Amino acid sequence: MKDFDADTLISAEATSLATALRNREVSASAVMSAFLDRIEATNPRVNAIVSLRARAGLLAEAEAADRADPAGSLWGLPVAIKDLVATKGLRTTYGSLIYADYVPAEDDLLAARLRAAGAIVVGKTNTPEWGHGSHTFNPVFGATRNPYDLARSAGGSSGGAAAAVSARLLPLADGSDMMGSLRNPAAFCNIYGFRPTVGLVPRDASGDTFLSTLSTDGPMARSPRDLVLLLSVLAGPNPEVPFDRPLEDFAAGFGGDLKGKRIGWLADWGGAYRMESGILRTCEAALRVFEELGAIVEPLAPPFPAEALWSSWTTLRAGIIAGAREELAADPAKRAATKPETLWEIEQGADLSARAFYAASEIRSGWFRRAAQLLSKFDALALPAAQVWPFPVAWRWPEEVAGRKMDSYHRWMEVVVPVSLLGAPCLALPAGFSETGLPTGLQLFGPTGTDAALLAMGDAYHRATDWPNRRPPPL
Repeated sequence: MKDFDADTLISAEATSLATALRNREVSASAVMSAFLDRIEATNPRVNAIVSLRARAGLLAEAEAADRADPAGSLWGLPVAIKDLVATKGLRTTYGSLIYADYVPAEDDLLAARLRAAGAIVVGKTNTPEWGHGSHTFNPVFGATRNPYDLARSAGGSSGGAAAAVSARLLPLADGSDMMGSLRNPAAFCNIYGFRPTVGLVPRDASGDTFLSTLSTDGPMARSPRDLVLLLSVLAGPNPEVPFDRPLEDFAAGFGGDLKGKRIGWLADWGGAYRMESGILRTCEAALRVFEELGAIVEPLAPPFPAEALWSSWTTLRAGIIAGAREELAADPAKRAATKPETLWEIEQGADLSARAFYAASEIRSGWFRRAAQLLSKFDALALPAAQVWPFPVAWRWPEEVAGRKMDSYHRWMEVVVPVSLLGAPCLALPAGFSETGLPTGLQLFGPTGTDAALLAMGDAYHRATDWPNRRPPPL
């Protein structure tokens, strides 16, 4: 086996590391030792990985992998799974005091697929309580901090995953996205996040599986090629749930150019989405890279009323959350242990009429129709991935953006709503930095089922920029 130093191992692309492991050019125990050393040195400051397993047990599992035949595309790679995913034998809290000591007897589907692919689960990644809010803090583990400024938020709800990948605590990580939960933390932490077409990464067969099409799991990584590595494990039909999509070669278009590709730039949606100073400028600089690579970027007027999208979104979201989490408000003991933002969502959804829910779905349907018409003329549309720079970690959420008061705990992330309502594939890619060194990102989204095409566009951009390695965190 080759002698790789620890810095090389923790900084390598996951794809290269996985290949080296399968070819026995490096041992799983050497990889595990390098990442555990990094976690032990850095995680106490960042608080990205929680419920970390004991070092001795992890090294024993890695040594057992070294004695076995390589099996699975993630064989020997250390992973930590988002703490909204049940993991057999490993504490799963959902960021809630109610589940602070809960140890599931079975894996959720995502965890089972990671293990089947040969990954070694080292722990969980931190998340907001119940995943509600784009800032990762909870009463069980506290707040996750941004690797670029430990006094700032890492975003959420996949903030622990994003911070862990950015800080080189993990080679890649799973996340989930309802209201920007993959896209916002990717932007805040200078990495890539991919929200796949809804159905490509299937849900677990529990609860409602027909109405709940606003959210999906997806991969987070430091390159599009690594996104594909993880997406290929997470994706694939689950016959017990509807809306599945076939597995495909997500890297089929990698290595190509962007000549003639058309991107529609939606900016701040005609002023509807307030942006902090410098966000639009940084995103437009990223779009100029696409132009330099041969793409055509065209500014667009708002294609649909922003307030109609917001009304549809808040109605559908609250109705779904109320249906899934109503016991948290109904049980006095659970209510006392639940964050006010979650209770607010439940209360908003509890009184919805069937007519109001249907009307919200009609608006969503109208936006899908309009977006399909627009996307027939473009290869992708673009929006900022966040309206603010990473904010102080002590805040619950930004209460004001560019002089406008926010009327809810999540209004400051309204820019992600158009994509979430569509269920469309969306790549969050690093766009650059503020004058004070804080990252932000860009959303690139396309028609349903164009996941591979978007990832190929992201790969071309990454080869020209490589922000995650060009500007790694100063830890």
